Amino acid sequence: MSLTIENVTKCYGRLRAVDDISLTADAGEVFAFLGPNGAGKTTTIKMLTGLLTPDSGTITVCGHRMSTDGQAAKSRMAYVPDQPFLYGKLTAREFMTLVSQMYSIDPAVAESRSQHYMERLAVMPFADQLAEGYSHGMKQRVVLAAALLHDPHVLVVDEPMVGLDPRTVRAVKELFRELADNGRTVFMSTHTLDIAEAISDRISIINQGRIIAQGTLAELKAKAAQEHRLEDIFLELTNPEEPSDVVALAG
Repeated sequence: MSLTIENVTKCYGRLRAVDDISLTADAGEVFAFLGPNGAGKTTTIKMLTGLLTPDSGTITVCGHRMSTDGQAAKSRMAYVPDQPFLYGKLTAREFMTLVSQMYSIDPAVAESRSQHYMERLAVMPFADQLAEGYSHGMKQRVVLAAALLHDPHVLVVDEPMVGLDPRTVRAVKELFRELADNGRTVFMSTHTLDIAEAISDRISIINQGRIIAQGTLAELKAKAAQEHRLEDIFLELTNPEEPSDVVALAG
């Protein structure tokens, strides 16, 4: 397993933001992590990436437990938050160089990868402009390109398609699928259910801090006993007026 979350709980005072959740994301898959606003997605991702510490439970990345071997776990991971951060007085090209130096990547390898990902994500037209003038979508592209420089085994992305034009959305979808096909894990949190339906191998839905459904799209549809779209399944399961039983699925 590339990524394992076991019986993880996180409380803020009396609020159980994440309530005893467990999931696994394997090498070679795009894993979609879905839920309404306030469901616990961001808290889970912050624990997953080592920005928060669980109150209980364990998180393991590529065999390294975050609580005891956090540096090794983080070195195998890249995280792209929903609000990408760049240094305003650096250009995209300079930011890529900075990130490559932080990871001690061989300069020739760094140059080759930077060129590759900046071209794939259409960064080149503004690569030498200062980041202070970038739109959200431009920042998103640069941060994603930089996140891939050290060839992470696990890529964690939070709302990766926000602010992207349709051409770049397609490029990102193809890139995520390519990463998974090459044995990497893409853990994606998104409200864009069409994207999750199109490229994810497995799906987990969290609501009110608990995992309420988990499995492949085919398994979710089979459980619903109808050929629903993911949007229909999601809205039904997260309907606050009609609490649903947990849907525990294989896979």
